[in-house]
Amino acid sequence: MEGRQHRSFSDDYKRQAVDLVMSSGRSVTSVAKELNLCDSVLRRWVDQHRSKPTAAAQRSITQAPLMSADQASEIAELRRENERLRMERGILKKSIGIFAGTRT
Repeated sequence: MEGRQHRSFSDDYKRQAVDLVMSSGRSVTSVAKELNLCDSVLRRWVDQHRSKPTAAAQRSITQAPLMSADQASEIAELRRENERLRMERGILKKSIGIFAGTRT
C-alpha cells in the first residue's frame, strides 16, 4: 500500500483558501473538495486564521487609553443599574407566570 504524498503550500495559497471559505459562506468541506484538499487541512488553516489576532486588534490593545475616574465611576454605576434591571425583569417574569397560571 502506497502512502500519501506530503504536499506543501505557500502562505499566500493558504490565505487565499481561508479567504474563500470566509467570504463565500460555503462550508469548509465544499471548498476543500473544490481545491482538492483534505477538509481537515483546510479546517486547521481556518482555525489558525481565526485564532491569530489581527494587526488592528493588536494596535487597539496596545494603544488603549486609560479610563478617567469619571468614566470608571459611570461604568460602575451602569453595571449596578444593569444588575437591578435584570433582577426587576426576573421578578416580572415570575409574576407573569403566576398570574398566567404557569409557574416558571
